[in-house]
Amino acid sequence: MKQADIGVIGLAVMGENLILNMESKGFTVAAYNRTVSKVDRFLAGRAKGKNIIGAHSIPEFVAALRRPRKAMLMVKAGQPVDDLIAQLLPHLEPGDIVIDGGNSFFGDTIRRCRELEARGLLFIGTGISGGEEGALRGPSIMPGGSPAAWPHVRPIFQAIAAKVADGTPCCDWIGSDGAGHYVKMVHNGIEYGDMQMIAEAYFLLNRLLGLSPAEMHRIFREWNEGELNSYLVGITADILAHVDPETGQPLVDVILDAAGQKGTGKWTSQSALDLGVPAPTIAEAVFARFMSALKEEREAAARVLTGPTPHFRGDREALIADIRRALYASKICSYAQGFQLLRAASAEYGWDLDLGGIALIWREGCIIRARFLERIKVAFDADPSLPNLLLAPYFREAVARSQEAWRRVVATAVQNGLPVPAFAGALAYYDGYRSERLPANLIQAQRDYFGAHTYERVDRPRGEFFHTVWQEQPLAAEPGGVENA
Repeated sequence: MKQADIGVIGLAVMGENLILNMESKGFTVAAYNRTVSKVDRFLAGRAKGKNIIGAHSIPEFVAALRRPRKAMLMVKAGQPVDDLIAQLLPHLEPGDIVIDGGNSFFGDTIRRCRELEARGLLFIGTGISGGEEGALRGPSIMPGGSPAAWPHVRPIFQAIAAKVADGTPCCDWIGSDGAGHYVKMVHNGIEYGDMQMIAEAYFLLNRLLGLSPAEMHRIFREWNEGELNSYLVGITADILAHVDPETGQPLVDVILDAAGQKGTGKWTSQSALDLGVPAPTIAEAVFARFMSALKEEREAAARVLTGPTPHFRGDREALIADIRRALYASKICSYAQGFQLLRAASAEYGWDLDLGGIALIWREGCIIRARFLERIKVAFDADPSLPNLLLAPYFREAVARSQEAWRRVVATAVQNGLPVPAFAGALAYYDGYRSERLPANLIQAQRDYFGAHTYERVDRPRGEFFHTVWQEQPLAAEPGGVENA
């Protein structure tokens, strides 16, 4: 009986496309779906005549796999993954490999890895980015889990992954247990920030300058030819050129302004809070989606709450150029936050993440692929211990060139009552990071006043803590006046 090099469970479009990608690279693939009629339709349709083995039950699926068996799950994250693993377990033997290719929470991946390793099995939790087209043509793949599993899946994963110009695959081993899914989570958090910042640029061009989608299409297309070159800027240009066949209007004007989400941006923000890493741009992008979901409330509030009417009287071309620079500077800060978070998680979970290597994995195939990811790889190759991308010469100089424009854009948006939370959050992050002194001394004094939380002093070594009984101390005298009692 012919046996498969790998098997995939879950025949939604992502699962089907991955199978077809694998088969096109010379691998024989087994396919199974809980609704077995999907297997038959797949075999009679897109998989017809290809080296794809259909299975109609879990035992049949497992029997079709060459040892050590490699079973890849492409199902909805959460309980469905655990349920499917439970169905597989009675049919697997030590050394077999279970692969979760969904957008699972990294904490669940850590747990599953430990549970399966305790049974003598191997587990991989892998992030896959690139959407349906990427799955078929070449995605960015971020595997982590049981290190012993990597040599068995490496030939398949690196064959189907996207490639950079020199042929290097956008796939490499990320680290143990939940590292792969964590890196994919942060990828998605950065993606949230990117999308929100691009949307804010569009919003300013549209609401403040009154530009039509056709005019903005030309602007974004031009931006995509320079330093902002990226997948998301490119598809934005395409979207703005699209006309709704039903109404004849630009399709973007017909789409309701309420954005959905699947939770990975929220997980990224929660992890940043857990690890004490400032990631305001990513968090603001998540909150902006929450705000967008309040569509009916916003419509009611718009009728009663007052604010400036957007009206711009200055140099329109200069503002367009400023918005481009603001978008680039904000993007740098968003990636800086994401990579700071990866560094902190690497230390917390013992993953020893290769930050430059991760930038390379994201260079092609994934949703946040962008020209300047090569600059990020160069920065970490030059200094693997670089604490923040803003300190790398290229990014430091790029922000320095852009910051006057960036500040003008944020100020103009505020003056005109237009919300730009990601632009403003990124700028606040930059100003906070470059501030030698912040007002946290007052916060710490307040904490010590009401809760005896203690504080450190500027004239003593770090790590020495002090407490003041504030109510018993005289208040400072007012300048030129008498001391208050």
